[in-house]
Amino acid sequence: MLRIYFGEKENSVYNTSVFFKNRYEGKWLLDDFAKEVIFDVDHSVVVDENCIDSPVLGMISPLNLSGGVKTLLLMKNYPGFVFNASNCGDNCAKWILKLAEEKNFTIELFHVMDFGKEPFEIRVLNDKKLIVHNMNELLDAGNKYLKENC
Repeated sequence: MLRIYFGEKENSVYNTSVFFKNRYEGKWLLDDFAKEVIFDVDHSVVVDENCIDSPVLGMISPLNLSGGVKTLLLMKNYPGFVFNASNCGDNCAKWILKLAEEKNFTIELFHVMDFGKEPFEIRVLNDKKLIVHNMNELLDAGNKYLKENC
């Protein structure tokens, strides 16, 4: 199950680009999930564990992937860590939900991410008993808890 904390959560990884730069392993890119995410979010193709073919930038290092892709790869490979998912665009939301189908993990958000029109199940950790099932409920929770953290 996906767990969201609105605002800053203690011991979270806020700067995912720096964390990725220091923790990334080339073998991650050879995983089907990574290839799909890189193609869908960055419109790029994995050539090998050290090279991505970007239609905009040409051949790039994995360090030049978007912040959203880096964060998704970290979520997959470090599920015990809490990552700042506000580094991701809404185009990463479906991938976050997909990861949550496989394992429980927590993200922090400083905005309300658009998880789409389909029903979902997300626990809001600002109130440990609150589970939201759609965007209306998530918007209400985000509005409440983001205002409290300002």
